[in-house]
Amino acid sequence: MPVSNVHVPTRLRRAEQVERNREVVLDAAKRVFLERGYAGATVEAVSEDAGFSKGVVYSQFGSKADMFLALLDRRIDERAAENNQVVVHLAGADAVRALLLAAGRDAASEPGWARLLIEFRASAGRDPELNRRYAAAHARTLDALVGVLGRIHQRAGREPAVPLGSMAEFIVGLGSAVALERLANPGALADTDLTTLVTRALGLPDR
Repeated sequence: MPVSNVHVPTRLRRAEQVERNREVVLDAAKRVFLERGYAGATVEAVSEDAGFSKGVVYSQFGSKADMFLALLDRRIDERAAENNQVVVHLAGADAVRALLLAAGRDAASEPGWARLLIEFRASAGRDPELNRRYAAAHARTLDALVGVLGRIHQRAGREPAVPLGSMAEFIVGLGSAVALERLANPGALADTDLTTLVTRALGLPDR
């Protein structure tokens, strides 16, 4: 007996199309943000890049800030998954060194992102509601890193020299500082030197 064609509910098809449109808009937003910076980016530019009307873009995201925060959430999830994979078989200083080198490779592959994030953070700092939303996303970054650092120390059989939250804040804050320094001094803090400094600052022996 022949199998009849499966009818896909209209609601499901619409939901899939909405999700596809969302991803197209986010990809376009990323290109526009990286090219123009946060201040220079506009919803009009994103809609033009995506090939949609502004109405379609606004149906997905209420503002430019909404688009950026959605991109940031996506990046946080991607980086958390990458970090877990990088250290899956490592412990102690070797694991931290691998994390930092992976972060360096990521920054080199997309050099505009660090500058863009710093620009957004400065802008959000002048808007209490936007800053609250950014702070929530930032807390997710720290929480994910705390989890990775905890596993690193556990596998090494070591107690953290300072609270894991302070370690995560130090690493993330240092990343922003290095990005700023390299804007004026591109050769500052070679990655190998940086990893040595950080592992020692965290109280992890080289071997």
